[in-house]
Amino acid sequence: MTNKAVIHTEKAPAAIGTYSQAVKVNNTVYLSGQIPLDPQTMELIEGDISAHIRQVFDNLNAVCAASGGDLSNIVKLNIFLTDLSNFAAVNKVMAEYFQQPFPARAAIGVNELPKGAQVEMDGIVVI
Repeated sequence: MTNKAVIHTEKAPAAIGTYSQAVKVNNTVYLSGQIPLDPQTMELIEGDISAHIRQVFDNLNAVCAASGGDLSNIVKLNIFLTDLSNFAAVNKVMAEYFQQPFPARAAIGVNELPKGAQVEMDGIVVI
C-alpha cells in the first residue's frame, strides 16, 4: 500500500497552478521546482545570482523541513539555469548548504524560467 501525502508550508512560495510544493510517497519526497521567490511577497528577490541561488536553497529547505527532513536528505538535485556561465556560482553557494556525500545532480541550460528567474531547482528527498 502506497502512503501518499501532499506537503505544504507557508515558509516556501505557494504553488501557483496545478501542482503541489512536494508530494511524499512512503519515505520519498518529490520536490517541485523552486525559483528565487520571497515566500511572503511571491516576487523574485533582489540581488545577484548567488543571492538567487541561496533563496532557492532556502525555499527547498523549507519544503524539506515540512516533509520531516532537510537539504541533507536530498538524493537527486536538478538545476535549471538560463545562463550556464552561472554554474560556478551554483557550486560555490551549494558548498555553503551541502557537505559530503553530495546529492546526485544535473545542471541543465534552459531558454526561460517562470517569472524571468535565472535559476530553478527541484529534487528527490529520502527521509
